[in-house]
Amino acid sequence: MPDELVVSGKLVIPATELRERFSRSSGPGGQGVNTADSRVELSFDVEHSPSVPDDLRPRLLARLGNRLVDGVVTIAASEYRAQLANRAAARERLATLLRQAAEPPPPARRPTKPSRRAKERRITAKKQRGEIKRGRREPSGE
Repeated sequence: MPDELVVSGKLVIPATELRERFSRSSGPGGQGVNTADSRVELSFDVEHSPSVPDDLRPRLLARLGNRLVDGVVTIAASEYRAQLANRAAARERLATLLRQAAEPPPPARRPTKPSRRAKERRITAKKQRGEIKRGRREPSGE
């Protein structure tokens, strides 16, 4: 495993700030399923980490709010039979999650309104459609 988790050029998490827990995984495993602790839970304290820049921390906390428990985000990986593969998968998923949460917000939408010509076309089309429907009606009893 690499020592540090590179999320972006601005955010690099040292291995000392990542906590890994291992447990028995459900699913396939054959004879070793009851003895191998292949499931990995990778935790990272977003709120108190010194490696998270101060200008980035509020954005991460806001965007990860529903995934945080006391400021800690946890990723569980158990899709592989090998512990090493699950460790790599958990680290990659954590990096992707943090990368997406750290993205700057999209630019503000500039409000626009339809042009006069577009409004005229819309009204003309509505009138034509109304004429078509009016032509389908039975003549009124006059």
